[in-house]
Amino acid sequence: MKMPKSFLAFALFLIWPLLLSVNSVAQACTIYVSNKCPFPIWPATAPNQGQPVIASGGFYLPPGQTKVIRAPGTWSGRIWARTSCNFNVNSNSNTGWNPACETGDCDGQLECNGKIGQPPVTLVEISLQVDKSKPSFYDVSIVDGYNLPVSITTKPSATNCRIGGCTKNLKNVCPEELQVKNGRGEVVACKSACLAFNRDEFCCRNQYGSPEKCKPSVYSKIFKDACPWYFSYAFDSPPPLVNCPSDEYVITFCPSKWGSELTDT
Repeated sequence: MKMPKSFLAFALFLIWPLLLSVNSVAQACTIYVSNKCPFPIWPATAPNQGQPVIASGGFYLPPGQTKVIRAPGTWSGRIWARTSCNFNVNSNSNTGWNPACETGDCDGQLECNGKIGQPPVTLVEISLQVDKSKPSFYDVSIVDGYNLPVSITTKPSATNCRIGGCTKNLKNVCPEELQVKNGRGEVVACKSACLAFNRDEFCCRNQYGSPEKCKPSVYSKIFKDACPWYFSYAFDSPPPLVNCPSDEYVITFCPSKWGSELTDT
């Protein structure tokens, strides 16, 4: 029996929100942000231009906890962790002291709302493509410096899709001229030579703006030795960039027991 057009239109009206919902799920990726540090961290996100803010731009993550983030299937941006933060939790304000965090601070705000964290900080850089025929890329950069080790993998995990943590605690081997210390004299981060000295040969710019002219420095070699899976300077080669299409990604800060050796287990 042929259905009247009015009935078909009404039926489509009823199921259209469901179809949109299914499509929305299909066009989304899940990012698991895990804290294996023995102290709390405040992960933050910053979208690339034209992309939405995800996870409100920042959140609190206690030790041993994981935050599940839903991101658009074509999202691109940065994720990092802030440490030793002090936000005003007794009011409705999104801000605390300025800076509120020892490392990675974004104008004293809990929710960074698109702001980039203050370097030096270990940066996870992601460019997703829900269409599996197109590449999804991700990497970890310490080109501007380092504050915490981090690993990335897909779910389920695959060896070729994994970026490991660090083989050494970079803060323990950080040259004095690159060290960032807190008020107690503890090294909380390590600047890159570019960030510390702002010189062209370290920043790979101007006359040094090509792989042929900009070579690894004594400082970037220290970074690379401690964290071999990360970008240690702008023209790091071969590029430690991973291309693995997936619907689920796992980002783990302090991916093993905190100590002098920081490797995945």
